[in-house]
Amino acid sequence: MSAHTAQTTGMRRVEALSGATVGTERLWMGQTHVAPSTLSANHHHGESETGIYVVSGHPAFVFLRDDEEIRLETSPGDYIYVPPWVPHREENPDPDAEAIVVIARTTQEAIVVNLPDLRWRGPARTSDQGRSWRTY
Repeated sequence: MSAHTAQTTGMRRVEALSGATVGTERLWMGQTHVAPSTLSANHHHGESETGIYVVSGHPAFVFLRDDEEIRLETSPGDYIYVPPWVPHREENPDPDAEAIVVIARTTQEAIVVNLPDLRWRGPARTSDQGRSWRTY
């Protein structure tokens, strides 16, 4: 596990499988740790799709839909899909326990674009082709 990856305030990412660690070509996997009572900064992951598995804690994933904040509350064992280019943040409301998730991305590097808020600021909004955030 390596902490030499892109970071976002309020969380710590460590990579396990990447182009740098094992020579992957189209895959990145690692963990994200969010401390108790902490919010991450707002960010997106560019062209990369993200699959998340909640290992411990009850993190919430927050994004905008029609300018309304949507919160996906999760528990250990949940899977979450994050479409490409979607600004979001992770929150850990628990005052005592760290939240840990395993992440898989469709790019070999952990693309991270930190943002001042959850609004899209690109040259053109990228369609998610009917896909949206999901919790399983």
